[in-house]
Amino acid sequence: MLTAQRKKLILSRLAVEGQIVAKDLAEELGTSEDTIRRDLRELAQMGRLQRVHGGALPASAAVADLDVRAHVSPLDKIELGRAGAAMIRPHQVVILDGGTTALQVARHLDPDLHATIVTHSPTVAVEAAKQRHIEIILMGGRLFRHSMVCVGAAVIDAASRLRADLYFMGVTGVHPQAGSSTGDAEEAAVKRALHERAADTIVLASAEKLMAASPFLVTPLAQISRVIVPAKTPERIVRALRAGGAAVERAVR
Repeated sequence: MLTAQRKKLILSRLAVEGQIVAKDLAEELGTSEDTIRRDLRELAQMGRLQRVHGGALPASAAVADLDVRAHVSPLDKIELGRAGAAMIRPHQVVILDGGTTALQVARHLDPDLHATIVTHSPTVAVEAAKQRHIEIILMGGRLFRHSMVCVGAAVIDAASRLRADLYFMGVTGVHPQAGSSTGDAEEAAVKRALHERAADTIVLASAEKLMAASPFLVTPLAQISRVIVPAKTPERIVRALRAGGAAVERAVR
């Protein structure tokens, strides 16, 4: 089999099965494990997959910068934003992550809701501030322009003083084995710190994040209170995530 054919097969298998085991694929194709590993390495360099020990997982399409992500699964994000906003109860303290889905949560807050939104995203803070009854606490630090969020020791220190009811955590990958993940180490550290300070952590996961992985683990799926997915999410994906420990719910249209 030609290299291009093997790579096409690898990507096809990832899309269907959610993982590649290098040893098994090498045996199936009658080639060396080193050859498969080279294919995986080259595809990883192209951003087409995420290498892991012994094989590969699908790479997340959600690792582009904020402007690009705004055009990925926009209807999913509106649906998830509405679902997230509906979970917030009066007088709760809610940590709202950065990102395009979090922005939709801020846009769909009930105009009569009295609550406190804590965020390290200036973009989300500005959007949430349009609701006159919402108190905004903005955590500062070094601005990570890729995602338009603040990161670093200042944010983690501020997080240590919080006791929140909910945390809407943004990630770029939700995978049964790889857990919730993101593409930047500092972002992952901030997300873990915020997760530890909330009674419940909710992940609103649009289609491109499901069954995909990024380089930096945030938390295993079993440690997340709920993963909310689009209503149209295939049942096989829901089953796979639940098998990985996730409490999965579909957004109500």
